[in-house]
Amino acid sequence: MNHSVTHSHEGLREMKTPDDARSPGRQPWLNRTVAGIGMASLLSDWSHEIATTVLPIFLAGLGVSAAWLGLIEGIADGISSFVKMGSGYFTDQLRRRKPIAVLGYVVTALGTAGIGLATQAWHVLLFRSAAWLGRGVRTPVRKALLAASVDAGAYGRAFGFERMMDTLGAIVGPATAILLLKLTEHRVSMVLLFTLIPGLAAAAAIAFLVREKSRPPVPHLSFTARLAVLPSAYRRFILAVGVFGVGDFAHTLLILLATQTLAVQHGAAQAAILATSLYILRNVLYAAFAYFAGWLADRMDKRLLLASGYALAGAMGLILVFAPLSLPAFAAVFALAGIYIAIEEALEDSLAAELVEPAHHGMGFGVLATVNGIGDLISSSVVGLLWSLFGAPVAFGFSTMLFFAGAALVLRLRR
Repeated sequence: MNHSVTHSHEGLREMKTPDDARSPGRQPWLNRTVAGIGMASLLSDWSHEIATTVLPIFLAGLGVSAAWLGLIEGIADGISSFVKMGSGYFTDQLRRRKPIAVLGYVVTALGTAGIGLATQAWHVLLFRSAAWLGRGVRTPVRKALLAASVDAGAYGRAFGFERMMDTLGAIVGPATAILLLKLTEHRVSMVLLFTLIPGLAAAAAIAFLVREKSRPPVPHLSFTARLAVLPSAYRRFILAVGVFGVGDFAHTLLILLATQTLAVQHGAAQAAILATSLYILRNVLYAAFAYFAGWLADRMDKRLLLASGYALAGAMGLILVFAPLSLPAFAAVFALAGIYIAIEEALEDSLAAELVEPAHHGMGFGVLATVNGIGDLISSSVVGLLWSLFGAPVAFGFSTMLFFAGAALVLRLRR
């Protein structure tokens, strides 16, 4: 097997230092490829968030139950999660990865816009699953292209910039959906068809802005063999990510908790407005801190920074479990949620890029995305069930323990 992989990446011994990042002759990290991938992330998430905002309205217009929404999202997320690992494995064997990324963005754009043509719930399931299939295909490829476009000392800034751009799309998307609903007199199908424009623009950004570096011939390895060459430090890192991820519930549960709790104090209508405003606060802080977290990652121990992000999630959980839940408490919760997500996503990607040989980046990012996807599927279901059976403090207490456990496991990674 490839002993150079294991030797050069055992523990974190080969992590680049800040001096490495500023060595003479290094190319600027914000190059054409980084900018193109960032623009694609903004445009694609803009498209996605428009669709996500109006999808419940569209399903209600078809006369289907809320259970269908859960089924559609669950199946689509499951498909996306497992396709990511397969895509990462497959693209590691290709001389050029960019065409696969372009294809993934095109399929996502067509699938998302196609929902507007649906007349039955199963049509929505088909189109949403196709969109998430494309998303699963493109994710590890995009990350591998991003990692290949910068020096190792700039991984943090590159991935932080990409996350910042993605989150800007998440801020613009819902606002665009509201505007389009007004302009089209609530013709949701027209709003969904509009998503084709930013979706295809995202594919164009990859096609025309991204410059892929040539790769040497890549030897064929079986799926299990390629998994086996991922270094032991990376596997310990993935364990920490998985433990944290099983507690990292969807933040729509925070919106629900805020809406229910604040309704008692402010009335149902005002509570809905406040909860939505808190979620916008979360997204703004996410966007603001994503690049900053990546910038810090290139100047300090990534292990400590990621563990700090996980610990901030634990602090958020402690507020949910022990503090009286007033509006200021919820403001702190949503602020911490935005900051820790920014640190988590920027640092997980950049740390994974350092722990895995560039030749195996596709597989490494695919495994990371799949583990995160499985965590998403488990965490929200378990937290929702615990909330229903035993109350919110027990549910969020479960998550809080896993947040701190994940932080402890990250700190145990050897430098």
